[in-house]
Amino acid sequence: MAAYEYTGNMHVHTVYSDGEGTHAQIADAALLAGLDFVVFTDHNVWLDNLEGYYGDEEQGYVLLLSGEEVHDNQRLPHCNHLLVYNAGEDVAHAAEDLSDLVEAVDMKGGLSFIAHPDDPAVDWMGEPGIPWVDRHANGFTGLEVWNYMSSFKGCVQTRKEAMRAAFRPEDCITGPAPETLALWDEMLCTGRAVVGIGSADAHATRFKVGPVTHTIFPYDFLFSCVNTHILTSSPLTGNLARDRRLLFDALRQGRAFIGYDIPGSTRGFRFSAQGQGTSAVMGEHIKLGPGVTLQALVPARARIRIIGNGEVVAEERNVENLTYVVRSEGVYRVEGWRSYKGVERAWIFSNPIYVDTNVARYLW
Repeated sequence: MAAYEYTGNMHVHTVYSDGEGTHAQIADAALLAGLDFVVFTDHNVWLDNLEGYYGDEEQGYVLLLSGEEVHDNQRLPHCNHLLVYNAGEDVAHAAEDLSDLVEAVDMKGGLSFIAHPDDPAVDWMGEPGIPWVDRHANGFTGLEVWNYMSSFKGCVQTRKEAMRAAFRPEDCITGPAPETLALWDEMLCTGRAVVGIGSADAHATRFKVGPVTHTIFPYDFLFSCVNTHILTSSPLTGNLARDRRLLFDALRQGRAFIGYDIPGSTRGFRFSAQGQGTSAVMGEHIKLGPGVTLQALVPARARIRIIGNGEVVAEERNVENLTYVVRSEGVYRVEGWRSYKGVERAWIFSNPIYVDTNVARYLW
């Protein structure tokens, strides 16, 4: 049973591509935000010799890990971005064909996640959308269900919206793209064990309006917004190779949830299933049988929804827990929603638990 929770951001850009911060500056921001780990994902750049723990006994430590955001530079606009973790080396040479890229990552023992699958265009800025286009591709580990910068682009479809959102993004952002959630459910319902993550897509981009220069989304602010929480079966120890393996193995298995901390801290959320002599957590399977019960626990009162096979099967408002007795096989996940500044916002998205009469049906 996974019992140790670690929070990190898995989509971060540095000065090595189109980000504004150095690795040390970003590590400082992560420590300030209370993160446990950060994965750097510069565009078509894999950086060696930077992984390890950063910090000291006084301020604490954050684990820095290498990743990559890969896309075909020759294709315009640059769609089909893939977040690559734990591959050990650059795989951008395979970027021309998304299926080939996913296979190359798999051969390296890495994990691959489709980045911002429904990223919108911002026409008045001349900013194209960079969504997932080649949807015939499969075999990837998961989906970036919530990309914070894509959510921001959805809020700035006019100049007036942009001026407000640039300085108070938390006022306008309410959740991930509904079409991305629907896509995730669709894939899960067809038997594909697609792991969901949430990320900042952090750049700390500067922009100028007249005499005013403003940094949109400093790293420390973004690291306090949408993150991925990974649940491991044993604690991190400070050994880089072991801890990297522990985190990525748990993520591959789907023992993770997405948390948006602006409406309130999401640490401590749990989703589990209990049956007669058996149990399961996120990412695991449990056989359908008498008394199989799902339980969602959130760290503060919220509206909790249990989604089964893409449909709401249980829902309660202003509660800290919700249980549901399972009556049919399928894929079950949890959503938590909380009010912030008078508007209900997405707060927590769990990875699913698989309830099946035949565990072999769902293959990793």
